[in-house]
Amino acid sequence: MLKEIVSGQKKQKERFLSFSYIKRTKEPFAQKWLDADLIKVILGPRRSGKSVFSFMLLKDRPFMYFNFDDEILSSAGGLSTAELMKELHAAYGQIKTILFDEIQNLPNWELFVNRLHREGYNLVLTGSNAHLLSKELATHLTGRHMPIEILPFDFNEFLRAKKFQIDKEDGFLPQQHGELLNLMENYLLNGGFPEVCVSNLDPKDYLDVLFDALLFKDVVKRHKVKFSTQIGNLGAHLINNFASLYTVRKLLEVLNLKSATTTEKYIKYLEEAYLLFSLLRYSPKSVDRIKSPRKVYAVDNGFVSAKAIQHSPDKGKLMENLVFTELVKRGVKPNRDLFYYKTRNNREVDFVVRKGTEAVELIQVCYESITLNIEQREARALFEAGGELSSKSGKVPRLTILTWDEKRETKQDNLTVQFVPLWKWLLD
Repeated sequence: MLKEIVSGQKKQKERFLSFSYIKRTKEPFAQKWLDADLIKVILGPRRSGKSVFSFMLLKDRPFMYFNFDDEILSSAGGLSTAELMKELHAAYGQIKTILFDEIQNLPNWELFVNRLHREGYNLVLTGSNAHLLSKELATHLTGRHMPIEILPFDFNEFLRAKKFQIDKEDGFLPQQHGELLNLMENYLLNGGFPEVCVSNLDPKDYLDVLFDALLFKDVVKRHKVKFSTQIGNLGAHLINNFASLYTVRKLLEVLNLKSATTTEKYIKYLEEAYLLFSLLRYSPKSVDRIKSPRKVYAVDNGFVSAKAIQHSPDKGKLMENLVFTELVKRGVKPNRDLFYYKTRNNREVDFVVRKGTEAVELIQVCYESITLNIEQREARALFEAGGELSSKSGKVPRLTILTWDEKRETKQDNLTVQFVPLWKWLLD
C-alpha cells in the first residue's frame, strides 16, 4: 500500500512542478535558508499555498516528496517510518532533500524529523497547526529550525495574480489609479486565498465551505471536540465580530458556553488552525495586558464576507482587518511586537508596532473620507498615544493614519501625523 501511495504522490509532484505559479513575497527569505543546516518549516492555514511555495522553493533541485494528509493513510491506522524511508528511496534513489507535507498528521513527527536531520537530510516541512508545530519545534528542534509563515496572498501577490502592473516610467495614470482602487476593493471584500484570486470561483461559496472544512478538520477532528456545535457557534460569532473587542465572560453569556476554561481552550484551537488571531491591549504591565478585553481578527477578509450574517460587512472594520493581516505577513508578531492601545482618555489606537521595548509606530485605520472633524478625531488619538508612549530615547517615530485614498499630514507639539493611502502602504 505504501509503495502505491509514494508512487502516486511522486506523479502528483511532477504534475505540480509543471505548472506556473504566482511568485511569493517570502521566496527570497526562504531561498536564503534553503542550504543551511536547519529544518525549514513552512507554516500557515490550509489552502494558503504552502505546498506550492515549497515546490517552487525546491524546483531547481532533486527532492523526495511525501504528503501525510492522505485519506488512505488515515484509514490504514498507522505508518512505519522505516518502511516510508525505504519506499521513498526506492522511488527516488540517493536523494537527501525531502519535502514532507502536513507533517503534523504523523504521530511523534518531531522525533522522526530530528533523527533524519541528524542523518544529514535537508528537510522542508509544511504544517497547518501553528501551536502544535511551534510547541514541538521549541521543545525538540531548538536552534535547528527556521519557521517560514505563508498566509493568503498579500496585496502585491494579489496584483500579480490579477496580472496588474503599475507603469512607473509613465507615472501613475488616472486610469491605472482607478483600476488599482477597483482591485483593492475586490481584495478588501474577497481576501487573498490563492484559489479565489487566480480562479473564477465564487469567493463566498468557496470560502464558506473552506472555513467549515478547516473548523472540522483542524479543530473538531484533531482535538476530538465533543460539542462541535458550540465551537462552530463560537467561530461564527467571532468572525462576525471581527476587529472588535471581546471578553471570555461576555462570550459565555452570549453563547451559553460551559465554562471560561473551555471557552479559552476553544479560542486557542481556532487560533492554532489559523482561522483567527486575538490581539492584546498594549501596556507595560503584563497584568493589564492579560485582564483587558482582546480584539479578534480573521486570517483573511474573505472569511468575513463568506460567513457574515449582516448583508454587507463594515468596510472600515474590513480595512482594519486587512491592515492587521498585512502587518502579520510582514513578520510583525501579534502580542509581542503588535498590540492595540487605549489612551488615558479612553481613545483607541488600532495598532501599536513595537521593536524591542520601544513603540516605533502607531497606526490608525480610517475608511471614511477625511473631513476636518474626522481628521481631528483620528489625529487626536494618535497625538495622545504618541505622548503617552514616548520613552527616554524620544517620541514615537511614526504616527500614521491609513486612509482609503487620501494623503496629507497634520502637526501638533512637534509630532506629525501622516495620512497615507492604503494602496500606497500596501505596495510599500
